[in-house]
Amino acid sequence: MRAEGHLRDAGRATKGGSLSYSGSNGNAPHVASELWATSLCRVPGWKAGLDITCILLLLPLWLPLMILLMLVTRIASPGPIFYRQKRIGLGGRHFFIWKFRTMRLSAETQTHERYFENLMRVDCPMTKLDACGDTRLAPLGRVLRASGLDELPQIFNVLHGEMSLVGPRPCTPNEFAHYEPWQRQRVNCLPGLTGYWQVNGKNKTTFREMIAMDLFYLKNMSILLDLKIMLKTGTAIAGQLFESRQAPQRGRQGGSPRSRTTILQTLAESAPKI
Repeated sequence: MRAEGHLRDAGRATKGGSLSYSGSNGNAPHVASELWATSLCRVPGWKAGLDITCILLLLPLWLPLMILLMLVTRIASPGPIFYRQKRIGLGGRHFFIWKFRTMRLSAETQTHERYFENLMRVDCPMTKLDACGDTRLAPLGRVLRASGLDELPQIFNVLHGEMSLVGPRPCTPNEFAHYEPWQRQRVNCLPGLTGYWQVNGKNKTTFREMIAMDLFYLKNMSILLDLKIMLKTGTAIAGQLFESRQAPQRGRQGGSPRSRTTILQTLAESAPKI
């Protein structure tokens, strides 16, 4: 489905709620109320059962892989194996996600926060900073991030009931603070390890397209859709790995890769003045 269709469906998905949609010109829904309704939070009864069943069935696959990645992370870079970060969960509640550490110990996070804030304001694909060369990455960090394997420890967040295998990407508190009221509807379901956006373009889409896909999923959530997304995740990961390998080659062909500062400056110049 094209991004414009997701934007239209996002408007229909909120019909009868706190949002209204004006026309079908691809614009985001307009806010009818300044309050986003946590009463609309959806956690279907089948969600936990499906998650636990899939985790148990795939245990012989993910557990040895997780142990291997723990060893690789420990050998490749000094410091802790895991990285803990606060995120926004169901209904806007805070929780901590677990990831394999992919950054060097001295890495700062302010650059990424500014980068994402700009992406939220401009209509351009949400390309990751590390796709353009990021010196903050630890050895093998690029591969882990491109494949999504750095997020494998979030299986324990799923078992704890804070996440689901399928759902919107869990956002940071800083990101959530910059959401428009209508965009906060995306936290009305459990965040996920993978999701509709992740297998339908991901970093090739804009921020508003991501929100629209999340709202589309929220409206159409079902066992069948979750299973389809899980099955497509492997193909999506393979595509992301291929793209990550092509990025350095494109950088060499087009000259030296742009620095993080240059990227931020370009985004800032493209952003609407406020």
